[in-house]
Amino acid sequence: MNINKNKSLLVLTIVAALGLAACSEQKAETAGEKIDHVVSDAKDATSDMGDSIKDAATDAGNAVEDACENVKDGLGAEDKDC
Repeated sequence: MNINKNKSLLVLTIVAALGLAACSEQKAETAGEKIDHVVSDAKDATSDMGDSIKDAATDAGNAVEDACENVKDGLGAEDKDC
């Protein structure tokens, strides 16, 4: 849901910047620079989001493994590795 929101915001920003860019050549250059900035920021945010998701998945996997090992330890199992 957040990704769609970010994409919508990006598209809206680009459309607005292009609309303003139609006024003059200098404004077009400024708008182009702003668009480049927005696209770069969006890429960074998407990359950071992917890293956060990977980290959360790793943390969840580690928590499940720890819980499994605790159960095996409580039951006195010889092989406590999960």
